[in-house]
Amino acid sequence: MNQDDGTEVFEEHRPVLDGVAYRMLGRVADAEDVVQEAWLRWSSADRGRVREPRAYLVRVTTRLAIDRLRQVQARKETYVGPWLPEPLLTDLAPGSAREREDGAERAVLAESVSLAVLVVLESLSPLERAVFVLREAFGFPYAEIAEVLERSEPAVRQLAGRARRHVDERKPRFEVDPRQQRELTQGFLRAAIDGDLEALLGLLAPEARLVADSAGRAKAPRQILFGADKVGRFLAAVGPQGRMPSFDYRFLEINGSQGLLATVDGVPDTLFLCDVADGRIQSVYVVRNPDKIARFAG
Repeated sequence: MNQDDGTEVFEEHRPVLDGVAYRMLGRVADAEDVVQEAWLRWSSADRGRVREPRAYLVRVTTRLAIDRLRQVQARKETYVGPWLPEPLLTDLAPGSAREREDGAERAVLAESVSLAVLVVLESLSPLERAVFVLREAFGFPYAEIAEVLERSEPAVRQLAGRARRHVDERKPRFEVDPRQQRELTQGFLRAAIDGDLEALLGLLAPEARLVADSAGRAKAPRQILFGADKVGRFLAAVGPQGRMPSFDYRFLEINGSQGLLATVDGVPDTLFLCDVADGRIQSVYVVRNPDKIARFAG
């Protein structure tokens, strides 16, 4: 197998590798580093002896992601304020060949890359997270996951059950109708821009929360805000468009959901995302860490 063949095969499987790495790590730069390292190992491997390139590449990528995840977890311990995964401009997300499909598969993949689920995945062990991503997002058989992780199949099934229960207990419920979710989110974010407290309170669930990630590099709450009144009043105070004439706003699909990006002179300043369930906003995510939104410039 020559070098061109190696490149072609790798690029064929890159969407899945990107998808696994991002869901494992929640940070685009780390995911890119992992996939690049997987390419280096693939390019130097004796590819003629690799019978199943996809299985080989997923195994290498997953193991590299587990190692990187253990490293970045230590980094998060010194993070200033709440930490959120790095937002991803989606259509829907890495793993695109399957994510462009309609129906149940697309919904599962969209959910697995949502900011809310990625936040929940942060509380799993690296092995549990790997099993969840490979099984729930990409549908890998238990036997194949066992080979990837060098664990027995019963052990993998146990990890999968534990991870699934953990995620089910903590993930928010999602609006069934994507159009309704999009319209509600857009209305809410416009109310935030206008500083319309009454409209905000009408759209927020009583137990709504706001999570702001700034890494201490921009003004944002360093604690999670709980309750519709606190969340609504905060957004009404910071959002009036009349007080921020230099800001421009545009709606984007971020992590499979509607988001709002605020920019100043073309430079990303703040990204807003919402979780929706039962016709109300359940969670508001505000990302102001410049490193996490710089990719949205232009």
